[in-house]
Amino acid sequence: MTTQQSQTRNGLNVQQMVQTVEAIKNDPSLARFEFRARNQWINGGENRSTIKDFYGAGAEDTSRSASFEFINGEPPVLLGGNEGANPVEFLLHALAGCVTTTTVLHAAARGIQIRRLSTELVGTIDVQGLLDLNASVPVGYEQIRIKMDIEADCSDAELDDLLTFAQAHSPVCNTVCRPVPVTVERVRHAKAA
Repeated sequence: MTTQQSQTRNGLNVQQMVQTVEAIKNDPSLARFEFRARNQWINGGENRSTIKDFYGAGAEDTSRSASFEFINGEPPVLLGGNEGANPVEFLLHALAGCVTTTTVLHAAARGIQIRRLSTELVGTIDVQGLLDLNASVPVGYEQIRIKMDIEADCSDAELDDLLTFAQAHSPVCNTVCRPVPVTVERVRHAKAA
């Protein structure tokens, strides 16, 4: 490999990763990001989220020409029509994606080549909390289990250390595992005369 070629590991450009880390070390303000989602109720349990713009690395991002759209729905047993995955399923999707990406990123930083990686997530929830039928039942997931099937060119001890590190540094995993302030504010509209 010549110095002109960029080295990739696990599909990531290692030179770009090093440059990004150095830029943030030199200017920590570049690490501040603001991600945004907009949601529109359609009917019943169906609603649509759109995601396009975000702020990061010191500027508004303009690289996305179109929005990503996600339909939230519910299964019939929860009064829906299977219009899409429900929000707690999307949470599992977000958690799987974040833990996977964090694992891949930090494996690349450690010089570990991943050959195969898949996850299976199972979240248990008792909807009595949602329906306010039992005050002792928590609203939301009671437990989420992630089974990761991974093969990499490192020892079992290095792999265990990587997975522990990835769990501790996954933004979505940390958001789920610690209290995060969430506010809900009603937009007030002027009343017609």
